[in-house]
Amino acid sequence: MKRQGQLFMAFLRIGLLGFGGGPSMIPLVRAEAVTRYAWMTDDEFGDVLAIGNTLPGPIATKMAGYIGYRVGGVFGCINAVVAVVLPCVLAMIALLGLFTRYRDQRWIQGMSEGVIPVVMVMMAQLTWDFFAKSRAALGWLATLIMGGIAGGLIYWLDVHPGLVIGAILVAALLRPSRKKGTGAASSATVEERKR
Repeated sequence: MKRQGQLFMAFLRIGLLGFGGGPSMIPLVRAEAVTRYAWMTDDEFGDVLAIGNTLPGPIATKMAGYIGYRVGGVFGCINAVVAVVLPCVLAMIALLGLFTRYRDQRWIQGMSEGVIPVVMVMMAQLTWDFFAKSRAALGWLATLIMGGIAGGLIYWLDVHPGLVIGAILVAALLRPSRKKGTGAASSATVEERKR
């Protein structure tokens, strides 16, 4: 029950603070699942995010569902999804009429505009983290080339990001694995290094 309570509180915080929808919630999910509770590593989080982007539907609920299931089984999945959606549902019911009535007021406009720089910084931090991870795994050149190609496909050719990620996953699965040296050659190399 303690773990279920942690799941609920973690995703309730994400739902409360994730102003702007799914993309702005991703750094918050990472902060809870990787940093605060260590339910997964950065690499595992990156894999979940990549696969989640290829599937239809909001990214926040997909990640909540997977992480909840991983941490607490089926009940954990339901628990996390309800927790992440609940603040939005309650806020929509409570505040939609208020915003509609006072939408021309300066304090309403200022509130929504004031949050934009915070979301921008959160997204920039997430981008930098993924760039560093990619650079460590692939190197500078491959990271820049793949990022440039993906950016061109998504922004200039208007290809859906899920298709780009799916194509990269398929290419990674079909890529032949690198063969390591045979046992005799490896043993000879080890003996030479010892001398």
